[in-house]
Amino acid sequence: MKRLNTNKKILVMISLMIFVVLSVQFKSPKISNPPITSQINVPDDVAVVLKKGCYDCHSNESKLSWFDKIAPMSWIVSSDIKEARSRFNLSHWNDLSPADQQIKFWEMINMAENGKMPIPSYLRFHPNAKLNSTDIKVLKRFAQTFITSKVGDTAEINKAGKEFTNYSTSNSHSKIKPVSLNGIMYSDEYKNWKVVAATTRFENGTMRIIYGNDIAVSAIEQGKFDPWPQGSIIVKVVWNMIEDKDGNVRAGSFNNTQWMVKDDHKFPDTQGWGFARFNGINLLPYGKTAAFGTACFNCHKLVKETGYVFDLPAKIQ
Repeated sequence: MKRLNTNKKILVMISLMIFVVLSVQFKSPKISNPPITSQINVPDDVAVVLKKGCYDCHSNESKLSWFDKIAPMSWIVSSDIKEARSRFNLSHWNDLSPADQQIKFWEMINMAENGKMPIPSYLRFHPNAKLNSTDIKVLKRFAQTFITSKVGDTAEINKAGKEFTNYSTSNSHSKIKPVSLNGIMYSDEYKNWKVVAATTRFENGTMRIIYGNDIAVSAIEQGKFDPWPQGSIIVKVVWNMIEDKDGNVRAGSFNNTQWMVKDDHKFPDTQGWGFARFNGINLLPYGKTAAFGTACFNCHKLVKETGYVFDLPAKIQ
């Protein structure tokens, strides 16, 4: 009799589990593929890699396995696709400016090299999507085509040199006060701050100088950046790299400034960091909605150990 009661309890539990699983299917989100408006145009070998590791989440051509459509997996898949498309969508790629395409493509490569894309939870059920070293080389080779500086182009070198000198020695932007969609205002004040790091990225043809305000510099000097103190501001200034006929590399035309502002009250959803980018010599604010900062933060999650900040002085890393 006791064994019979135990079997009955097990049967009831199994029945309840089946009922719950079937019930949630009625509320399972529908994952749709909206129209493709401006598909990325790449060589065939690059397209193969992108479709292998990126298209299921970062495009309007998501191809779902049968288990992706069953709750609770469907809830996870739906959330991942929504977030991925918000960061960049290969089906709307040409809606981005050439500068933004360059930045996004290199972010894509960096995430793949660091094992962050495709995301591990996706690879657990879709192991064939993993990008290998050959795949990444294909993406890098294509990314090189974004570099526009011409070696030995005297006219281009002179033009870039004049722009760099004018920008560095004057307050030519002092009357320009563009504001990012999340409320961060551009200011020339950073030119008087200390330089905390400098980097050169030969793969995408840019040179960067990173400045910090007094609060940020003090945090760096004391190694107290987990978390960073309120009011810290870090500005990365990006220049397109140019090379003369003798192989000398220098800063060329101005690309953009990238801002990180620490304010837990204003930016609670991104660990207190507000992000902004001002593109080109006219300092055009980046982003279509204020939510663009979330996409920036997703990349900065790679460096959580340094308070979500890239490019700190080597001695404190």
